[in-house]
Amino acid sequence: MSTKTILLNFLISTTCFSQTGKEIAIMIDKLSSPSDMRNETTMVLTNSKGKSRTNKMISQILNGSEKQITWFIEPKDDRGVAFLKIEHSDKDDEMRMWLPEFKKIRRISSKRKGDSFMASDLSYEDLSNRELKHHTYKRLNDEVVSNIDCYVIDVFPGVDAKSTYSKHTSWIDKSTLNIIKEESFDKRGELIKKKRFLHKKIKDYYVMSQIDVENVQKKHTTKVIFDKIEVDQGIKSSLFQEKNLKRLPK
Repeated sequence: MSTKTILLNFLISTTCFSQTGKEIAIMIDKLSSPSDMRNETTMVLTNSKGKSRTNKMISQILNGSEKQITWFIEPKDDRGVAFLKIEHSDKDDEMRMWLPEFKKIRRISSKRKGDSFMASDLSYEDLSNRELKHHTYKRLNDEVVSNIDCYVIDVFPGVDAKSTYSKHTSWIDKSTLNIIKEESFDKRGELIKKKRFLHKKIKDYYVMSQIDVENVQKKHTTKVIFDKIEVDQGIKSSLFQEKNLKRLPK
C-alpha cells in the first residue's frame, strides 16, 4: 500500500470520527424521503405469557410522516378505529382517535403522549418525529451490530420536547444512515424499550419495513410489519382531516 493511500485512509477515518453526535443527526435529518407513502400494516402484540393479538391497518403518510392517517381493518372489534396525526414546528402536535363504538373522536393531549398506542409497546410519542432543535446529541464509540458498522449516539430530549423519556441510544448504519437499533430509557434512567428496525429500498429511498419493540419492564413485545408500500403517489394534504377518520378506505 502506498504512502499516499495510507494518508488518504487516515484522513477519511479521522474526518468520520470527528463528526459530532449533532452532525450525525443532521445528516440523518437531511436524508431524502418520499413526499408521501401508503402501506398496509400488520401489528402483532405478544404478552409475557406468550399470548398474541394481531391488528391490520392501512396508513397514508405525507411529508416524512408530518401528517399520518391510519385506519384499523382487523380484528373485527377494532375495525373502523382510526388515528390522525399532524405535526407542527411551533406548537403541540395534533393527535386524534376515532372510536366508532362510542361514536366519539378522542383528542390526545401532549400530556398523554406517553400513553400506549392501541395497547402496543409504541407510545404516541414514538409515532412522532424528533425535532433536532428540541434534542441534544452525544457521540459514543462506534460499534459493529450484525456485521454492520454503526455510529452510536445518545439522544437527550430537551424541556421543549415534552418527552416521557430521559434518553435514547441509537445505532446508525454508517453506509445508509438508517437507524437499525435503539434503546430508550424512562425518566428514572432505567431501560424501558429495546427496538430493532429493518429497511428496504424503494425507488431512491430507504423506507422502514419492520419495527420490533420489546418493553423490558412489562415483558411485552410488538412487531410491526409494513407491506404493499407505495411512495410518491400524489396523496393530497386535504386527506388529513378529522372528518376522514370515519371513512374507511376502499
